[in-house]
Amino acid sequence: MMNKLNKFEEMRGISYDDVNKLEKAEESYGNSWKQRGGVGAFMMLARKWDRIENQVKSLSYDIFKAIEKDSRPEGILDDIRDLRRYLLLVEQHMLEEMKVERRKKK
Repeated sequence: MMNKLNKFEEMRGISYDDVNKLEKAEESYGNSWKQRGGVGAFMMLARKWDRIENQVKSLSYDIFKAIEKDSRPEGILDDIRDLRRYLLLVEQHMLEEMKVERRKKK
């Protein structure tokens, strides 16, 4: 079993990799993920969630079993990574929007 320090170090590595992948994706796709506004961004998240849900249904929603069963590079872990990265994009976008709004109020 992984000790607590190693677990959080691994999470830092995952986060760092996410940011690197997002930077690279933005070079190709720009901000296409938000071009249809908040509803479009939500629907993009929903599609990723739907893909994950479809993969766990047959396993009584046991996501751990689904991950063990599907080790393909484009499998369920890839969908989990995509969803996490899109969530990061949404959070960062809204944090930036809130900063802009606070500056306007000053």
